[in-house]
Amino acid sequence: MRVLVNFSPSKNKTVSTIWDSTIGPATIPSFVYVLAAKNPDGRTITYVGWTLDLDRRLAEHNGQRVGAKTTRGRVWALVYAEKHRTRKGAMRREVFLKKDKKFRAALRDR
Repeated sequence: MRVLVNFSPSKNKTVSTIWDSTIGPATIPSFVYVLAAKNPDGRTITYVGWTLDLDRRLAEHNGQRVGAKTTRGRVWALVYAEKHRTRKGAMRREVFLKKDKKFRAALRDR
């Protein structure tokens, strides 16, 4: 299932993690997401990643110490997200979206 999400970081959503002690992690909803931020020169840049918890991950990207090294020092906004049934599905889609320059350019031009 794919879900388009357009919301500011101030509108929080909660994602639950499911664990089955007999077989390990059950089908855990995972997300692939695209963040956008402005460079000092005014250009909009994007970052693609995957997570189990969108709110926590966005807070990490906007924090000082945690988050991807390439995202530190900027204020990021969530511009797109898709929900997947499994981590593997989200990871595969992340790889595809990282290579899809036209899609990312369309998000930047909004």
